[in-house]
Amino acid sequence: MNIRPLADRVLVKPAAAEEKTLGGIIIPDSAKEKPLKGEVVAVGNGTKDEEMVVKVGDNVLYGKYAGTEIELDGESYLIMRQSDVLAII
Repeated sequence: MNIRPLADRVLVKPAAAEEKTLGGIIIPDSAKEKPLKGEVVAVGNGTKDEEMVVKVGDNVLYGKYAGTEIELDGESYLIMRQSDVLAII
């Protein structure tokens, strides 16, 4: 991958949405909730005031509206500030 986040940014690959059925009714993709967890794919160097705690390979939880969605090589990713990460799993 040829992307390197700057400063305190992290690149996260969201976990796949879980398939759910309600009594035999399959819920369409448009009605599924976006996952709120994912795997860190790349991290920036941090800033002079904030060192990077999150590392590549960490599984993280993030807020519902955190980050900006981007698409690279046909895959969806989120790029967000480290402060948008709520916890490391």
